[in-house]
Amino acid sequence: MYSLLAEKISQVTSIDEEGMETVLSYFKDFKIKKEEILLNEKEHSSRIYFVVKGCLRIYFLQADGTEATRYIAFENNFASNLVGLITGEGSEEYIQALESTELLYIYFRDFQSLLSRVPGWEKFYIYYLENAYVNNTRHLMSFLTMDATERYKHLLEQNPAVVQRLSNRMVANYLGISQESLSRLKGRLYK
Repeated sequence: MYSLLAEKISQVTSIDEEGMETVLSYFKDFKIKKEEILLNEKEHSSRIYFVVKGCLRIYFLQADGTEATRYIAFENNFASNLVGLITGEGSEEYIQALESTELLYIYFRDFQSLLSRVPGWEKFYIYYLENAYVNNTRHLMSFLTMDATERYKHLLEQNPAVVQRLSNRMVANYLGISQESLSRLKGRLYK
């Protein structure tokens, strides 16, 4: 479990063995069942999650009450309400398990304290922030520059696991379309 996280960190930055042990000592393991909520709207966010096995989604409620999925994290990826962590404000998002999921988590205050204690950790923090920014920007831009068919094709290229592992309802939600639209779209593409 911890070896996957250590490998992920080592892909991003060089941390000596003692530093890696220090970093890993702050992560705790946690299991959550399918459909369970890790974070509710308005709750204060304090954790960064690393998905060892399974899947998390981050979503919010639109003005009309419908759900809009912002991010889906499969194995070897991080998930958090980064805005809430940084600002200290209550979350505007929910974090939910889409499958039975095994996680490692670290409290954000501990994550930050490692910046001054472990040489190389700041590089990992920069990677984490940049990766979150790129993912969010690409997802937003897809809504502004692509139609539904283009978004679906892009999703198949960039993150096929979303289509392969998740329900049509969840894929449609991530793409910002109805299930009926997704069915028609798939029918046109695969005839």
